[in-house]
Amino acid sequence: MADVTQSQVEAAIKEYIDPFSEKDLVATKAIKNIEVNGSAVKVSVTLGYPAKSFVETLTNELKSRIEGIDGVDSADISVDWKIAAHAVQKTLKPIEGVKNIIAIASGKGGVGKSTTAVNLALALSAEGATVGILDADIYGPSQPRMLGVEGGKPESDDGQTLEPMNSYHIQSMSIGFLIDAETPMIWRGPMVTQALEQLLKDTKWRDVDYLIVDLPPGTGDIQLTLAQKVPVSGAVIVTTPQDIALLDARKGLKMFQKVEVPVLGIVENMSIHICSECGHEEHIFGQGGGMAMSDDYDVDFLGALPLDMSIRVSTDDGKPSVVADPDSRISEIYRDIARRTAAKLALHGKSYASKFPNIVIQNN
Repeated sequence: MADVTQSQVEAAIKEYIDPFSEKDLVATKAIKNIEVNGSAVKVSVTLGYPAKSFVETLTNELKSRIEGIDGVDSADISVDWKIAAHAVQKTLKPIEGVKNIIAIASGKGGVGKSTTAVNLALALSAEGATVGILDADIYGPSQPRMLGVEGGKPESDDGQTLEPMNSYHIQSMSIGFLIDAETPMIWRGPMVTQALEQLLKDTKWRDVDYLIVDLPPGTGDIQLTLAQKVPVSGAVIVTTPQDIALLDARKGLKMFQKVEVPVLGIVENMSIHICSECGHEEHIFGQGGGMAMSDDYDVDFLGALPLDMSIRVSTDDGKPSVVADPDSRISEIYRDIARRTAAKLALHGKSYASKFPNIVIQNN
């Protein structure tokens, strides 16, 4: 019997397509080491995205394929992940303490963008990443309530920077932490954009892998500020299947494309309603709109979420679905979308800003 070769093992691994990056693990350079010792094989895998609940599935898939090679008796698979900082707009520098900023946007209000943003943040955290969330909706901040930290005030050790609030292992910042919940923000555009920049840059984010930015709906001042002054690694567009929501979502997508922020994909919210009494499924807002939009613009379809009362109830209660019922089908969908979002980002170019030395010119 011929000896097993490394190329045979690599060929077997190539047959498996990662469901989140939609590429094989050799192509994404996730295979870090292949060691063949007689009939025993060891493989080290380092993914570019957090995948705590996917490790067992991936391990079994690779083990099965490698042990199917003639001459292999055992396969030892080790899987971990390493989250890199990814490239941002060419003229901008990364925010201190933050590797990647992901903007969650929608063309119009009422599509469940903030609920999607907080659950994606919690899902990324559950998968093993360090996550922060910035509530960029200055006029209508909702994250304090969704995260169950209403009434809390961020501390400042030096009078110049703010400590992020912490809830469910998520670092968060919102104008809602700094003002009374019923105080209206009667501000003009320049004040709003300045407030957004301060909330982002004056918060002491700590080793954040992904900072989720929950944008207000539309394509106005705040979105433009984010695109021009904030180093964004990628954007996610949230829509419903409804034609009018898709019309506005397309505008948001085009805006990011114009300012050269990669659109990581589209999430279709309120995709289907399942009757809690009889189980009847009905597409109340239409069907397949998000998928069609992703095809039209050649961007990824990240997933579809149902219209389910438990999602609304849990976020209103300050305990979003991913933490309220982590083993539910809804939480599973959020985690699936989170892994796919992070995996798509991992395919983009890395940022080397931290590799360059800081040049200081002094007059002696």
